[in-house]
Amino acid sequence: MSGRVGELSPRQAEVLTEFQGRIQDLLPVLPAQNDHYLLRWLRARNFNVQKAEAMIRKHAEFRRQMKVDTIISDWTPPEVIEKYVSGGMCGYDREGSPIWYDVLGPLDPKGLLLSSTKQDFLKAKIRHTEMLRRECQRQSEKLGKYIEAITLIYDCEGLGLKHIWKPAVETFGEILTMFEDNYPEGLKRVFIIKAPKMFPMAYNLIKHFLCEETRRKILVLGSNWQEVLREHIEPEQLPVVYGGTLTDPDGDPRCRTKINYGGTVPRSFYVRDSVKVQYDSSVTVSRGSVFQLEFDVTEARSLLRWQFASDGADIGFGVFRRNKDGGAQKPSDMLQVLPSERYNAHLVPEDNCLTCTEPGVYVLCFDNSYSVLQSKKLSYNVELLPPVDEASPSARSRGDGRRQ
Repeated sequence: MSGRVGELSPRQAEVLTEFQGRIQDLLPVLPAQNDHYLLRWLRARNFNVQKAEAMIRKHAEFRRQMKVDTIISDWTPPEVIEKYVSGGMCGYDREGSPIWYDVLGPLDPKGLLLSSTKQDFLKAKIRHTEMLRRECQRQSEKLGKYIEAITLIYDCEGLGLKHIWKPAVETFGEILTMFEDNYPEGLKRVFIIKAPKMFPMAYNLIKHFLCEETRRKILVLGSNWQEVLREHIEPEQLPVVYGGTLTDPDGDPRCRTKINYGGTVPRSFYVRDSVKVQYDSSVTVSRGSVFQLEFDVTEARSLLRWQFASDGADIGFGVFRRNKDGGAQKPSDMLQVLPSERYNAHLVPEDNCLTCTEPGVYVLCFDNSYSVLQSKKLSYNVELLPPVDEASPSARSRGDGRRQ
């Protein structure tokens, strides 16, 4: 049986009932609670209820940390991402699923990663994915049938060496992992069109980020790609440039009001050209090691602000709170406040802050434990500011960090 609504074996139906019971506490924070939605998580874990539960609980925490429920209304991507990240939603396939186009050729990965943080790219992709999820909901209501997945078209014309730059591949891999972990069964099919000779090499660099089920949905089309697209998409839903009859209101065959074609990022957007990257403090984080800064926060809603840049390569960073028993503690022994991620701070300096919701000893952890060959020179500023309603210029104080 397919594991979908109306196509469940007796055992699959039992597992679904058990799954619903085990995650009752999560239902209010999930974007949907129906059987269609819950079965996506079970199919992603081959109806292993323990693994599916772990996956969806991790997703609920992801939604909380990334503020996914309000990311469309409350967060706007940086201008450089809005202007120069190519792609967009345009039309619907013959079954009513939204179609998303990724146009790789004009994409300038190095210019983008020199102009905005990797975390902003991740948030932008989450925002796009949530927009598509909501479009699927609207289509379900409009058509009277459940639409849960999108059709994805990758236009690979112009794919070249600039696209397999290591930081770009790593960032794309993290985006793919985020999608696989948090939007299971979100893809109906993936069409690869106009693939150049170097496509197999590029695909080999990212395929390990994809689960086997996703790989099976990828179709690399040959010279008849327009004909194949028309088999799955009505011509009036397909832009003229892709073999259909759809145009913008002004007759543009590329439908640029819906699909962004990106382009070379002007150097005026490059962050390192316009910001100070040599901060007050610096340290070398040895290969395979971790550098920690501690701040004793005595008042709830105090603000921790940090700025840092690394030299030569990325650096891991996260914020933790010590357990009350005190003493030296590894990150794994502390409460995670801000998840540890690898930041491309060698390309774009990081500048962010955290409101400390309760008092305690907060630990900023710079992690180079994953690097077996390269030490990282780190330049940083960190400030601990009083709660906003009490803060004044004279009340500002700098935290005194110490290495563990």
